[in-house]
Amino acid sequence: MDALVSPLGMVSDCSPSEAQSVNNHGEPKDHFVERDGVRFAGTHLIVDLWGATNLNDPAHIDSVLREAAIETGATILHGHFHHFSPEGVSGVLVLAESHISIHTWPERAYAALDIFVCGICNPYKAVPILKKGFEPERVQLAEHKRGLIG
Repeated sequence: MDALVSPLGMVSDCSPSEAQSVNNHGEPKDHFVERDGVRFAGTHLIVDLWGATNLNDPAHIDSVLREAAIETGATILHGHFHHFSPEGVSGVLVLAESHISIHTWPERAYAALDIFVCGICNPYKAVPILKKGFEPERVQLAEHKRGLIG
């Protein structure tokens, strides 16, 4: 079994993180949000960038995604990016509020991103940062409410 585990795979320390777990009164936070009378866990944006640049540089991608995560109001816990040969990058930022992930096809000037944040974080605030960092000709967005209660 150990032979199947990637040396790049990472698991954080075994102790639970305190990030975003209690409110200002020391009570457990409820990360669900209510918008337009609907209660749900969070907003998941599917973002496609077409005609984009800077898609083969893991350090640049990491920097752009970190800026985007901060802009949404999220707390970054960990990031990992893999550079493929001859080109392309896959990576993820693990957030206290969920994640931002990317997979790039530089040969097609295309990137696929997921931005899922719970609670009061606003994933739409990441979009201008993505536009600035990757200069796409076209952006396609789809929204999905996760953990829909009603």
